[in-house]
Amino acid sequence: MSTRTCPQCGAQVQDTDDFCGNCGNYLGWGAKAAQDQVSAPADEASVVGASLVVPVEQVPVAEPVDEEPVAEPAKLGPVLPGRPEARRPLPSLAGGVTVEGPPCPVCGTTNPPERRFCRRCATPLQPVENTAATAKRRRWRWRGDRSRWLRRLVAVLVVVALVIAGILFWPRATALWEDLRDRLATPAPVSPASTTASASVPDHPPAAAVDGLSNRYWGAPAVGDSIDFTFAEPFRLLSVVVHAGASAEEEGFVAEAWPTALDMVVTTAGGATETVPITLADQPGEQRTDTGIGDVVRIRLVVRGAAGLGPGKHIALGEVEFFRRS
Repeated sequence: MSTRTCPQCGAQVQDTDDFCGNCGNYLGWGAKAAQDQVSAPADEASVVGASLVVPVEQVPVAEPVDEEPVAEPAKLGPVLPGRPEARRPLPSLAGGVTVEGPPCPVCGTTNPPERRFCRRCATPLQPVENTAATAKRRRWRWRGDRSRWLRRLVAVLVVVALVIAGILFWPRATALWEDLRDRLATPAPVSPASTTASASVPDHPPAAAVDGLSNRYWGAPAVGDSIDFTFAEPFRLLSVVVHAGASAEEEGFVAEAWPTALDMVVTTAGGATETVPITLADQPGEQRTDTGIGDVVRIRLVVRGAAGLGPGKHIALGEVEFFRRS
C-alpha cells in the first residue's frame, strides 16, 4: 500500500486516508492537486509561481494580411487557477482495505492503534487502557459526586466530635450553664421551715436569727457552736447574707462578741454535703456570700472564730438571709 506525506506536519499517511493521523489535517486538497497535475495535457500551459511558460514550437506564426485593422481585445495577463472548492467528503470506507485497530466512536471506521485522529472523520481517538492494573484502579474509583461524599464525611466527623466533647466536658458545661443562669436570675428570699442550734444563751434562741428583726439575735456560748436551717423543698442557693453582732448600730455591735469566721455546710437532696468558708468583717451590717449550689435542703453554720469575747460576753449572730432563683 503506497504512502504519502502530510503537507501540515510531514507525517507519513496512506493514500486512502482523508485526515492525517498525527495532526488531523484534511488530506483531500493535496490528493486533488496531485490528480490535476497528472491529468493535465502536456501541450497546455504550465504554471510555475506567477510566470506562464509556453513551448515556442507550438505557437503558430501569423502572416501579414492586407486587411483593415480590427480592434484587438484587451489582453489579459496569465491567471492562476483557483483553489478547488470541493465539498468535504462524507465518511466512507476504503474499498478492499482492511485495517486492524479500534473503531472510531463517531463513524465506526477502524484505525491503527497508533493514530491520534480518525482517518475518515478526524475525530480525536483516546488510547484504550486494558491492562489489569488499570482495571483494578477503576474498580476502586469513586462513583458519583465526590463532593457529596466529602460533605457527608465531614458531617459525621462533626457529630462524633460533638458527642465526644459532650461526654468529656458535660459536667463542666453544665456548671457553666447553671452559673450563667445564676447571674441572669433575680434573687428571691427563701425562709427555712425549721431552725435548731447545738447551744444557745438564754433569751437568744436560734429562731431569732431568721425572724427579720435587727434587734434580736442568736447567742452562741462559745466558738464551735452551730445553728441548723432546714427547708421544706430543695432549691438552688444563690447567696447568703449574714448580719454579725448584736445590733446594726455601732454601740450595740460592740456590746457582745461577734463571729469573724463561719463554716457553711450545705446538704443537698441526694445527701451530698459541701462546705463553704465565710469570712466576716469586724463591722455591723449585712455581709454577702455568693454560692450557686443546687438542690439544697439543709444549711449549717458553724462558728470558727469570734472577736470581742470577754468575761460575761457571748457570740451574737444577728440575722441570716438565704436567696434562691426567682
